[in-house]
Amino acid sequence: MQTIIHTFYEAFKNSDPVAMNACYHDDIEFCDPAFGVLKGDDAKAMWTMLCQNGKDVKVEYSNIKADENKGTAHWEAWYTFSQTGRKVHNIVDAEFELKDGKIIKHTDRFNLRNWAKQALGFKGFLLGGTSFFEKKLHEQTNKTLSKFRKNQA
Repeated sequence: MQTIIHTFYEAFKNSDPVAMNACYHDDIEFCDPAFGVLKGDDAKAMWTMLCQNGKDVKVEYSNIKADENKGTAHWEAWYTFSQTGRKVHNIVDAEFELKDGKIIKHTDRFNLRNWAKQALGFKGFLLGGTSFFEKKLHEQTNKTLSKFRKNQA
């Protein structure tokens, strides 16, 4: 099952959300510190939004390990955070659960305080490690995703 994870990240490197989402099971559940939990079409739409809106994204991945049911990977992304124009280097460890040859659960873990410091500056450094910040970030990212989905319809 390393192949499906490799295919997913190759598509991400190439900003190809159609190929990325083809790796996902229809019942996909995605979770990360920025978006929280997204299921099904919301998870797929997130990758479409990120690929379409990311102007200078560079992705590298490594250390893919998988058996028939689960897998892990390490990936890093470099990009400009559109709301502030600040450069971000995000370091992520991913876990996957597989079903029917596709990814059914995808969890990305990264240091939210480090991300917030890079994306938002001093304010992000101060607030980035708080549950208040994480809740507000989830509200904002999910609002942005909902707006994106409405514009795609």
